[in-house]
Amino acid sequence: MTGGALEFRPAGTTPRQLEAYARLLGEVFGDDGKFTEAALAWRYRDNPAGPVVGADAWDGERLAAHYVTCPTEALVDGRPVKGLLSLNTATHPDYQGRGLFTRLAEQTYAQGADAGYGFVIGVANANSTPGFLRKLAFQEVARLQAGVLSHVPGRFSDAPLQYQGAWREDLLRWRLANPAGRYASARRGDLFGVWARTHLPFVRCGAFLPGAAETGLPSGVAPFGATLFIGLEPRWDLGRQGFLPVPERLRPSPLNLIWRALGPAAPTALRADAVALNFLDFDPY
Repeated sequence: MTGGALEFRPAGTTPRQLEAYARLLGEVFGDDGKFTEAALAWRYRDNPAGPVVGADAWDGERLAAHYVTCPTEALVDGRPVKGLLSLNTATHPDYQGRGLFTRLAEQTYAQGADAGYGFVIGVANANSTPGFLRKLAFQEVARLQAGVLSHVPGRFSDAPLQYQGAWREDLLRWRLANPAGRYASARRGDLFGVWARTHLPFVRCGAFLPGAAETGLPSGVAPFGATLFIGLEPRWDLGRQGFLPVPERLRPSPLNLIWRALGPAAPTALRADAVALNFLDFDPY
């Protein structure tokens, strides 16, 4: 039966909840290493920045819909601010068309604001972006760049930033413990590079962080092959790095950076030319 009243509850990280989330996400999106119970426990429960903030709709013992955000930390206008990364959302096919996602999202953001989180940031594809903008008052900041770097420099310029992830050592260690990911890391001049295995042979997705000597993580050798960059990086002139954009026809979907402030600690809008974002800051790998 799907016609009765649904019960809305905060998301959580108990074994029963993680099992239900894995089942629903698997039913909606298919078999994916990101949605095993072990991967969800890592992402939802073990994050040093805090457990997920989210909401669920239950029909008795059946999970009808689910939405979570993942706590994250960033430097916003030079100040540390705690925020939320919009992450997993799924509605069982039997319950679609009821506006459940919008309702769960607003409940989630209210929880986040009450808990002192300053913003929600996310990366949305072309299909989901309009809903975030029209129904949930997000700003569309910019389309992410995606392409291959033929040269990776060892430093950033001094270009001013309004937003960048704040990857302290414990957060970075946790991020690289993703059971669904495979990573390599190496120091490159003043930067610490992380490369993630992709579905393409000899192509690794790269992220580069300032302060190579301060990470405290072991440094290996940069992997052989092409470095794919997905994100935004105003501290590099990508043209000088031999940046080769992925043709639009080869992209599954354009990815858009979206933003919503939850309180006075964060600006109401971000400037696209002052945002640094890489794959570590969201969830492609």
